[in-house]
Amino acid sequence: MTTTSPSQVVVLTGANQGIGYHMLRALVDDGYRVAGLDLDDDNVRTVRDDSPDKVRLYECDVTDAGDVDAAVSDVIEQWGRIDILVNNAAIADFAPFSEQTMADTRQEFETNFFGYLRMIRAVLPHMQPRGNGIIHNVGSGTGNVGHPGLSGYAATKGAIKAMTRSLALELRHTDISCTLMVPPTTDTRMSANLGYPEWMRATPEDVGRKLAKKIESTDPVITPDRQTSIGLYLIQRFPSLWAKLTERAVDREE
Repeated sequence: MTTTSPSQVVVLTGANQGIGYHMLRALVDDGYRVAGLDLDDDNVRTVRDDSPDKVRLYECDVTDAGDVDAAVSDVIEQWGRIDILVNNAAIADFAPFSEQTMADTRQEFETNFFGYLRMIRAVLPHMQPRGNGIIHNVGSGTGNVGHPGLSGYAATKGAIKAMTRSLALELRHTDISCTLMVPPTTDTRMSANLGYPEWMRATPEDVGRKLAKKIESTDPVITPDRQTSIGLYLIQRFPSLWAKLTERAVDREE
C-alpha cells in the first residue's frame, strides 16, 4: 500500500550520491522534508540550498553512535518528528575471499549492518510513543544468492534481510512497519568494479525516483518496479543462471 503525505519527515542515510541522492531529490520534489546523512555532503548541500525549508544535512558516520544520536536528536529538535527512516548507507570491498582481510569484512558489517542497527535504535524510540512509522532497510539480491568477490557485502545483506524480518515480526501488532527495499543492479560507484553489461544496470536516478514514489509503502519487500521483482524471483528460483551471469561479469573484469 502506498499513500502520499508530503508533510512527513524522512531520514535517509547514504544520501549524497547514487540511489540515495536521487531518492532525496525526488522526495524533496514531492514535498517531503528530508534529513540527508552521509560522510560527504556536497551534493546534498546543493539541494538544501535550493530548498532550505525541506532539507537538512548531516555529516554523519553511521559507524559512530555519537554521530548517529546527534543527527537524530537534531532532526527531532528541528522538525519535531521522524516518520520514515531509510537505511541506505553501504560499502563494498570487491575482492576474492582470499584477498579480503577480517578487518575488511568487519568494516563492511560496521557500516552495512551495525550502521542500520544504530539508526534504528536511535529512531525507533521516537516512533513508538507516536505509535506509527516506517523503517526501510535497503537490501540486495546478493543477500539471497551470493556473489563472487563480494562475500562480505553479500553476508551483510543476508544479515539485513534476517534482521528486517525479525523486527517486522516484533512490530506486527503496532503501526510501525519494517521493510526490505531491494533495488536492481545499479550503475553506482560501488558497483563500478562488477563488470556487468549495460543492459543489466539500471541508472541511479531511475531507481532512486521509483523508490521515492514508494516511500510510504509498508509491503514486506519493496522493489522499484515489476522488472526487478521478476528478476529477484528468477535468481532465487534458478540460482545457476545467476551464477553464470556473475561469473561472466567477474571474468570480464579480470
